Amino acid sequence: MSGRPVKHSLTLRGHRTSVSLEALFWQEFRRIARARNQPINALAAEIDAARGDVGLASAIRVFVLQDLLERLAGDTQA
Repeated sequence: MSGRPVKHSLTLRGHRTSVSLEALFWQEFRRIARARNQPINALAAEIDAARGDVGLASAIRVFVLQDLLERLAGDTQA
């Protein structure tokens, strides 16, 4: 599997933007959106609104990593 970023278009509050993430991050980001019964654009808009001065791609990567860490922590507490 390639570690090269893959560019996808998203619509955030009616505006189109492109985000480049590695395929594994896109895969996990989509999984999280499905698990929350949320369209990927809506989840990206939430992250965008909370990201401050961090780039959107970086904010999504951190979001995906935080989700994974929270799930792992939940598994060890069971």
